[in-house]
Amino acid sequence: MLTELEAADFLKISHRALQAWRVRGAGPAFVKVGRLVRYRRADLLDFCASQTFASTSAADAQRAEVRP
Repeated sequence: MLTELEAADFLKISHRALQAWRVRGAGPAFVKVGRLVRYRRADLLDFCASQTFASTSAADAQRAEVRP
């Protein structure tokens, strides 16, 4: 399993962005081990696959569904 910093590096984003996604429920699945947050590589790959779109309007539509 990857740490938050390793997962952020894998996704090429900042760890703060990953934290924000986790709080909003918009990011990849994660595992809590006590107070620690860990990410499975398979979950990161699944998240990346779910972010593949054919058009910008399709991406915007999915983002609108996630927003509270």
